[in-house]
Amino acid sequence: MFGFTEEQITNFGMTFGVGGFMLYMLFIIGQLAWESKAGKFGAFVMFLGLAFGMVGFVAKYLIQWFMGTK
Repeated sequence: MFGFTEEQITNFGMTFGVGGFMLYMLFIIGQLAWESKAGKFGAFVMFLGLAFGMVGFVAKYLIQWFMGTK
């Protein structure tokens, strides 16, 4: 498609596409914390609980980058 291989499209989607969705999810969590007037500790708990799954994805990407593998 447009001169790109399937591997290149997948790599782009898994880094920038999923990364963009993760940033949007952080925005949504922030909006939830703001609208619920959760306070600092409540917002921290919301971010910790709802965004903890993103840590694994970011860690996997960083480990692959440091090791130089794809």
